[in-house]
Amino acid sequence: MDQIYIKYENLKTYLRSLGSVAIAFSGGVDSTFLLKVAYDVLSDQAVAVTARSSTYPVREFDEAKAFTAALGVRHISCVSEELDIAGFASNPPNRCYLCKKELITKIKEIADENGLAFIAEGSNVDDDGDYRPGLLAIKESGVKSPLREAGLTKDEIRKLSKEMGLPTWDKPSFACLSSRFPYGETITLKKLAMVDEAEQILFDLGFRQVRVRSHENLARIEVDEKDFTKFLEPTLRDQAYNQLKALGFSYVSLDLKGYRTGSMNEVLHA
Repeated sequence: MDQIYIKYENLKTYLRSLGSVAIAFSGGVDSTFLLKVAYDVLSDQAVAVTARSSTYPVREFDEAKAFTAALGVRHISCVSEELDIAGFASNPPNRCYLCKKELITKIKEIADENGLAFIAEGSNVDDDGDYRPGLLAIKESGVKSPLREAGLTKDEIRKLSKEMGLPTWDKPSFACLSSRFPYGETITLKKLAMVDEAEQILFDLGFRQVRVRSHENLARIEVDEKDFTKFLEPTLRDQAYNQLKALGFSYVSLDLKGYRTGSMNEVLHA
């Protein structure tokens, strides 16, 4: 048996051993795969929990809701507004730690109310390679990380998701909108709405993997390198520029390095 399928079987065995679980479900590649496998082995003892906030686009929640309805799994949503967390809006380097602690508290309440023994989240082994203070909160809180326990990588999760017919198998990676701001720049509802709308503009123009990093009044666009040539088309470029300017950005730029996860963390290692 190929190593990937051994990991998959180990994942099912691990989830089965939990008995019942609340899955922190964002609707992304990893949490969708985790939820599907958990539901396959635990049936109604696997429940999806999605936190709604200003850092989580409505389009993402709508996709998460549609998937759980199609799967038939119970889906509970809660409000976990990060901007209400003391210190979060000032955007310190441990911002994700503060967020995860709050989120875990909310999910634990739901798990306890529904008699679910464990909480599980969807980080995989590739997540160990970047600065992710949220993983510390996960470890401290006793939250389970079944995909990491099984040794699954992002590529393996996409491959298995494709074989299982999951609609997210080739979904672009997503991170909460707070990751669009440099550490130390204050995060506000207005700024979050600006980057959310800016990214939607680029999605509507045909780009799939997008980040609009906000540096005060400058928008730094990250797209896959293969999509750089799209910006050579004058009409599209002008449309993107004009629409982002209309949102309130004074300057609109294209990052020549292209899309990569955690680009705001690069200054931490400089």
